Amino acid sequence: MKRTWGALAALAAALSPAFAGAQEVDTGATAWMLTSTALVLLMTLPGLALFYGGLVRTRNVLSILMQCFALCGVISLIWVVFGYSLAFDTGSGLLGGLSKAWLSGVEIDSVSGAIPETVFSMFQLTFAIITPALIIGGFAERTRFAGMMLFSILWLVIVYFPVAHWVWGPDGWLFERGFRDFAGGAVVHVNAGVAALVAALVIGNRTGFPHTAMPPHNLTMTVTGASLLWVGWFGFNAGSALAANGNAGMAMLVTHTAAAAGATVWMAIEWIKFGKPSVLGIVTGMVAGLGTITPASGFVGPMGAVVIGLTAGIVCFFATQLMKRTLKIDDSLDVFPVHGVGGFTGLLLTAVFSSAAFDGLGLPDGVSIGGQLVTQLIGAVATAVWSGAATFVILKLVNVVAPLRASAENENEGLDLVLHGESGYSL
Repeated sequence: MKRTWGALAALAAALSPAFAGAQEVDTGATAWMLTSTALVLLMTLPGLALFYGGLVRTRNVLSILMQCFALCGVISLIWVVFGYSLAFDTGSGLLGGLSKAWLSGVEIDSVSGAIPETVFSMFQLTFAIITPALIIGGFAERTRFAGMMLFSILWLVIVYFPVAHWVWGPDGWLFERGFRDFAGGAVVHVNAGVAALVAALVIGNRTGFPHTAMPPHNLTMTVTGASLLWVGWFGFNAGSALAANGNAGMAMLVTHTAAAAGATVWMAIEWIKFGKPSVLGIVTGMVAGLGTITPASGFVGPMGAVVIGLTAGIVCFFATQLMKRTLKIDDSLDVFPVHGVGGFTGLLLTAVFSSAAFDGLGLPDGVSIGGQLVTQLIGAVATAVWSGAATFVILKLVNVVAPLRASAENENEGLDLVLHGESGYSL
């Protein structure tokens, strides 16, 4: 094997029960993973909450913050009961077993690779939290809280846990096929992006869209949240090395480089096209760069990161224009064109820029760029199809039990007062 395939080998070791207790805890790696776990949780609370909160109108800011906070609490409990087991226990190629339900066997001295299994489980929990939280951006400002919660719980169980097992489980069918998703291009970004698109279509546009202007109410809040996302993403990507070593360092470097490239090219496109670069545009470009580099972050070098980041800014910019201006689909906070399109693009570019010929860390022995590209395409399409079909069914079922759509009157009054009896501001 070439030296960089060691990243997946390390991941397999961390996930496989056969390796539990096989080596002593690496205190340096453990310290980095504890830090990374905190950084990824920071991405949701308060990073994503503030990012999304600033983008909605004044009367709905608390509803977004509440959704992020509530999802964090409920998902954490589900993870302990059976979520970790379904995602990372050995079972079948499609779903893990239940031998680790209630975190059975996850003790103080149990080890996953070179880190405590408690740390690995907590690290992966933060990924499970942020993925459904991303989806709420697709139907922001028009969804009832009860329906949103029921949908998110069912989606987590039916969509997220299986896909996480496919890609990262020790016997997942995509993992065994050699699919490369270092930190969540498929599991998080394609998964959430497609789900957000389907939800936006099923629930429908906000009242007044696209004819009524719906500008962000607080871009200062959005930039603050975006800045926290940028910092937290180092834990997201570099933490996925599951070690404190050169692989983690390269992942951090390429993550930052791609974010900078995405932000810069989005700013440039707006400057040329509209005559003024916007604050909203530059932070959106940054998120596009981060989402697109995510699957490739453990396999590419700086050259690949620059190209991936620039590509992300261009592709995701025009995807947002297509969604809003041409198709008039109200994916309120651009989840699909940024995360879905970006994640899909990044998965494909992983095959190209993993190659040592492009400054990458190398493909597996005997695998060509074309062969890896086919594998990447299969994984990305499988994730998109499963997420889209399952999301559609879940939305239809949930709507029978707990109606998802708020009434036009409630939308006009604002979800903060109608659903939570509170206001974000007293001015």
